[in-house]
Amino acid sequence: MRLLHTSDWHLGRSFHRVGLLGAQAAFVEHLVETVREREVDAVLVAGDVYDRAVPPLPAVELFDRALHRLADLGVPTVMISGNHDSARRLGVGAGLIGRAGIHLRTDPGGCADPVVLADVHGDVALYGLPYLEPALVKDHIGADRVSHEAVLGAAMDRIRADLAGRAPGTRSVVLAHAFVTGGQASDSERDIAVGGVEAVPASVFDGVDYAALGHLHGCQTINERVRYSGSPLAYSFSEAGHRKTMWLVDLGPAGEITAERVDTPVPRPLARLRGPLVALLDDPAHTVHEDSWIEATLTDPVRPDDPMARLTARFPHTLSLAFDPEGREEDGGATYAQRLRGRSDQEIAEDFVAHVRGGGADEAERAVLQAAFEDVRTSAAADGGQEARR
Repeated sequence: MRLLHTSDWHLGRSFHRVGLLGAQAAFVEHLVETVREREVDAVLVAGDVYDRAVPPLPAVELFDRALHRLADLGVPTVMISGNHDSARRLGVGAGLIGRAGIHLRTDPGGCADPVVLADVHGDVALYGLPYLEPALVKDHIGADRVSHEAVLGAAMDRIRADLAGRAPGTRSVVLAHAFVTGGQASDSERDIAVGGVEAVPASVFDGVDYAALGHLHGCQTINERVRYSGSPLAYSFSEAGHRKTMWLVDLGPAGEITAERVDTPVPRPLARLRGPLVALLDDPAHTVHEDSWIEATLTDPVRPDDPMARLTARFPHTLSLAFDPEGREEDGGATYAQRLRGRSDQEIAEDFVAHVRGGGADEAERAVLQAAFEDVRTSAAADGGQEARR
């Protein structure tokens, strides 16, 4: 049986204020074409369909179009909710939608109720295990403590028990949304290591033929049977080195796994550039990045004039600008109060100017600061005199 494993669509998300709905729509079209051209038997979507619990209307409309396109293919789809989704909202109408072959699994209590498909080699049970918030599902799922490993383990015990009652040779697939030990995170995932939620070992999925994971945005293999598809688009500059793909997984007659990465469309490449402004503007090696989305970190000891305007003249899609001046003195771990001790108001203000701009105040600026402080002291003294006279 051929499975197409994807996750973390994050419909409605933007990239540094650049809308991605068009790129997400292009991905959906690519997904549909891949299903058709590669003769996929089932589509697996491992959570974070939306970027937030109450998605914007255009994102909902795109999701609706995606469901219709998948249903029109006649290829079953199993989809779970992730930590970004509202499970209740995503699951509305699941019973009716299921009649069209789109199986939404958003209720943890139904994790051991699989979608059963068949090929010439027998049955394949597809279990949808939505994101489990430990404090909310512990009692419902029968876990013995509030932890990610405990609730996932309890859910997997239910799945293994259901599988044990099925015909010998039944193959099994689990969709899950979790942080599994050995996975590499990026900057764009929402932290789920809060409130007793932590990474879980891959062994929690022992006993099933394939675990289709979502949550981490980089495509990666934990082991032969446990894989992340990653997000189809980059959602942070930390993903500049990612190759965005889906997994095309062939499940053999005895549960053997062969997997192939299928590239997804790239709306615009990402580049992280670092160095003095003049070097970034003049270096011919950066020509390849002139049409990329750019994150630039300037290392000039003194902050240059109009850096963003000058950068966008060469790199019109610069989205992020940061400063990390070379040669900046470290504070040695001193506290803020320790760094200020013994320094005058004037010196503190000049230090602030140097910190923000990367270079100290000039004579005219120091004179302006001095005049401002003198005005403040004069006003304070006048106010104090008036209080004393009262």
